Amino acid sequence: MSIQNLLEIRKEIKERKPDFIRQDNPKRMKVNDKWRKPKGIHSKIRHKFKGRRKMPSPGYKSPAEVKGLHSSGLEIVNVHSIGELKKINRDKEGIIVAKATGMKKRLEVFKKAKELNINILNLNIDEQIKKIEDFISSKKKKAPEAKKEEVKKEKETKAKVESEKSKENTELSDKDKKEIEKKEQDKILTKRT
Repeated sequence: MSIQNLLEIRKEIKERKPDFIRQDNPKRMKVNDKWRKPKGIHSKIRHKFKGRRKMPSPGYKSPAEVKGLHSSGLEIVNVHSIGELKKINRDKEGIIVAKATGMKKRLEVFKKAKELNINILNLNIDEQIKKIEDFISSKKKKAPEAKKEEVKKEKETKAKVESEKSKENTELSDKDKKEIEKKEQDKILTKRT
């Protein structure tokens, strides 16, 4: 059988495969959902009673020829740097850039992989390159000088707002002032009683 046929068979098997969770996981919060074989002498799951949860068994196994392959049929290789890209056979292997790789090195790896026509299996190269370059360029714009300018602008806007408030307060008419004084006197009179 060809690899493509075996990959389709694997996909069908995995679609039918149930979630194997630990016995009594839904009943008890302490019991985590990671599979553990039931060992109780009266366990209905261990005895494989009808209508109970399924246990892992060899029937759910994928074909040995496609075990560990990506769904595209390529072997998965974890890459940390550009040096590791040279060892990759682009016909049989695809790469996944390691999580611990920094942003600058990740950008270099993406560009080199695109240049060498190596498949990156877990993401879209063009989108990631654009995203990283945008982030780096926005970070460069926020240099210390730019931050100082932003602080100055903020101070100027605050000063304008305060000056407008003070103007509004001075522009109060005589009637408004009399009303405010009257309210204050009423407060004083109500406190005495």
